[in-house]
Amino acid sequence: MSTSLHPITNWPQYNQSLINRGSLTFWVDSEAMNNWFHHDHHGRRGRCQLYTDQTISTFLMLKGIFSLTLRATQGLLDSLFELMNVPLCAPDYSCVSKRARTVTVAYRQPAKGRITDLVIDSTGLKVFGEGEWKVRKHGAERRRVWRKLHLAVDPATHDIVAAEVSLENVHDAEVLPTLLNPLRRKLGRVYADGAYDNKASHQLISRKGATACIPPRKNAGLWKKGHPRNEAVLVMRKEGLAHWKKISGYHRRSLAETAMYRFKQLMMGKISLRTYNGQVGEVMAYVGAINKLMEWS
Repeated sequence: MSTSLHPITNWPQYNQSLINRGSLTFWVDSEAMNNWFHHDHHGRRGRCQLYTDQTISTFLMLKGIFSLTLRATQGLLDSLFELMNVPLCAPDYSCVSKRARTVTVAYRQPAKGRITDLVIDSTGLKVFGEGEWKVRKHGAERRRVWRKLHLAVDPATHDIVAAEVSLENVHDAEVLPTLLNPLRRKLGRVYADGAYDNKASHQLISRKGATACIPPRKNAGLWKKGHPRNEAVLVMRKEGLAHWKKISGYHRRSLAETAMYRFKQLMMGKISLRTYNGQVGEVMAYVGAINKLMEWS
């Protein structure tokens, strides 16, 4: 009989958190209701938009959490307001479809102090796709389309602190500046896979005052004398990649894969809106929903 090196001692709290994930109790607070409509004109020509970005984001979050269509989400919100007996109404589904192209989603949670570590990874999200049975039976009618989601995860809190959506042909390392540059908190170590093993990524991480924990590629050569990456290359040549991962703590990067799995469980790995800008708004709203759910669990 084997014993665990790190036995779980908080089973009651852990069980309760799993139970809370199934709770359907949610409400619209007074702040959200006060910000549901635009009350001030923007000062430019033309009619002011009726609903705020927060309203559109809330609509898209509920759509993802309950796996609903736009029309069904509209019905859910209208029924909720009727039960609450408040003079509000849900945005029309066609309005949300249009506003998703330009909505600004506030998905970041309030700062919880210094981020000692940061884990970077990306995954593909299906946009258009036919069922596997139909493809085998009748063949594919059109080329499948994918988008890439890039995430920066705080392994201590499991919060997604930065997110970006790109086309499928964009390299992971190209998006790294977009993830790291907006962060104003000091970083300790940045974990990423071999796709980020280039000089530009190492320079960016160094400028942020952090240490890069990136596995060198196979048959990687040494860089200029004294570069921190050279130590990883020498260890990999002598002891192997597995040994370097163990001594460097690289396995913490698996937390990013956990965040990806959690995200795909929420949205079933598929995006429903048709335009690219709308898909970006939809995905960012789902990221905000994940952070909210992690805060409540």
